[in-house]
Amino acid sequence: MKLLRVPRSIGESQPNPARRMRLLATGMLLAMAALFIAARSTVHLHPAIGFVQAFAEAAMVGGLADWFAVTALFRHPLGLPIPHTAIIPRNKDRIGDTLALFLRDNFLTPAVVARRMRGMDVAAAAGRFLASPSAGDGRLREGASRLIADMLEALDQERLGGMVKGAIGQRLRGINVGPLVGQAIEAAMRDGRHAPVMDGIIHWADRTLEANDHLIRQMVHDKAGKLLRWTGLDENLANAIIDGLRKMLAEMAADPGHSLRLKAEEGMAKLAFDLQFDIEMQAKAAQIRDEILDNPAMQRWIDGLWEQARGGLLRAVRDPGKAMAGRLGEALRQLGGTLQGDARLRHVINRFVRRAAVGATATYGDAIVRLVSDTVRGWDAGTITNRLEGAVGRDLQYIRINGTLVGGLVGLVIHTVDTLF
Repeated sequence: MKLLRVPRSIGESQPNPARRMRLLATGMLLAMAALFIAARSTVHLHPAIGFVQAFAEAAMVGGLADWFAVTALFRHPLGLPIPHTAIIPRNKDRIGDTLALFLRDNFLTPAVVARRMRGMDVAAAAGRFLASPSAGDGRLREGASRLIADMLEALDQERLGGMVKGAIGQRLRGINVGPLVGQAIEAAMRDGRHAPVMDGIIHWADRTLEANDHLIRQMVHDKAGKLLRWTGLDENLANAIIDGLRKMLAEMAADPGHSLRLKAEEGMAKLAFDLQFDIEMQAKAAQIRDEILDNPAMQRWIDGLWEQARGGLLRAVRDPGKAMAGRLGEALRQLGGTLQGDARLRHVINRFVRRAAVGATATYGDAIVRLVSDTVRGWDAGTITNRLEGAVGRDLQYIRINGTLVGGLVGLVIHTVDTLF
């Protein structure tokens, strides 16, 4: 019949090796006590037993002293409120502050980070991985992919999506579209790329006139007097207007130097100039930009853009091999080869990474220090006691064992000297 193992309490965090060492140290102390009682009872039988008694007596003293010292670090020995005991629980806040200062002074200073990263070639390492991803550690790549996918899925998508979409909208609203559109129009006119647009507008106007000539006829008929309607001249007038407009559009389409066409180009040039240099026109362009961004259709488009980007990123990290096999993989491999072959580019990237790390340390180093300090302060005394005792408890029990043995040897030496002299 197999006995069920009783689970350890939730608050107990010491691993089994530390517990075994504690039992061993306590067992040695009890063994020395039993040996002392036995030697004391039989010391009259032979002088050599006195040496055993001295060894056991001193070993008990050494073991008890070290037990008291080790126990006093974490709790009150035997539950008695002896002064200067339970040192770690009473000073956990100071320990947290000291640990935070240690991290800040030795790891989270810009000078230390810059010195550590000066010899790191991040760009070359990234280039080797991108150029030959199959040669890297597959488990590392798959583990990193799973970690990124889990992080993306674990994050609050409403909040994360809102942040991303808000950032996109804020970025678009921060663009001064007037000068950009003005420069685009000016460049198009300078290279003659506006001519097809102008031809398209003229052809569109001709088709629109042909499809809606009945509206012009109806308008002339309604505005004409009774005499014109009675004589039928309203129909002739409408035909003349329609034919004149068609002829004008045909001439504009056939003659790039037509006066109306040149007038339209002059208006386009003025619009391009005003968009670049007229504050009032730039304000109107910004208003149009904001109205477009506030349109529900645009908001749905941004939503779809975020969902497509998130879905594509998830597919890529879930199957990095497939992602690296497509055009993206080819582009990344080319980038990796460029990074390996271009020393100047590597230098620029490494300098950027180093400056980014130093800047992040300078900006967020104090925040990390405060996080460590506040975290330790937030722990209750039992938590920090169990965690520290679990981390170093095995070595502390060695102190007790060594104290028992060293104390016994010292007692044996003292007894020997006292016997001989």
